[in-house]
Amino acid sequence: MLDLSGLMITLFPAANDGRSMKKLQIDQRAPDFSLPGVDGKDYSLKGFEGKQVVVVMFTCNHCPYVQAYEDRLIELQREYASRGVQLVAINANDAAGYPEDNFDNMVRRAQTKQFNFPYLRDETQRIARTYGAEYTPEVYVLNGDLHVRYIGRIDDNWQHPAKAKSHDLRNAIEAVLNGKPVENPVTHAIGCTIKWKL
Repeated sequence: MLDLSGLMITLFPAANDGRSMKKLQIDQRAPDFSLPGVDGKDYSLKGFEGKQVVVVMFTCNHCPYVQAYEDRLIELQREYASRGVQLVAINANDAAGYPEDNFDNMVRRAQTKQFNFPYLRDETQRIARTYGAEYTPEVYVLNGDLHVRYIGRIDDNWQHPAKAKSHDLRNAIEAVLNGKPVENPVTHAIGCTIKWKL
């Protein structure tokens, strides 16, 4: 049983330090970024141009919700890689308050779980704010032109994958691959709040 005491979940608005933050909108072009990955390389969003779908995921190490979804994300990347789908994980959490989310521990986590997608560090939290990200995990599905087609949760059952009834991320990926609009383009993410710097 996971201990979720002390975690803020999605029943309440995500807290931040008061700086203005506006979430990206459907059909808006996603802002570019240049961030270091756990493999020693720098990654930019532009570098994924040419992919059919790019999934930008705000995530971290310590959140039980993220941990519960990791295997599902690894499987999605494995399943859809040949169809031009690329997942990209970004950790923006404040490592001073949450040392488990620092870069060295990101490297360890990626190695332990054998992530098959880039895992990037947003140390300044600027990219998370630019996207308007509030939770971990929270996903942004982009089409080949890097325009937003879906924002929100991965599915509707973080604890029990087999009991999930609404596979929102998978459905969004399939819709974009098939040139169709996403039926439910915005859902409420299920997860911990991003840990902002004080």
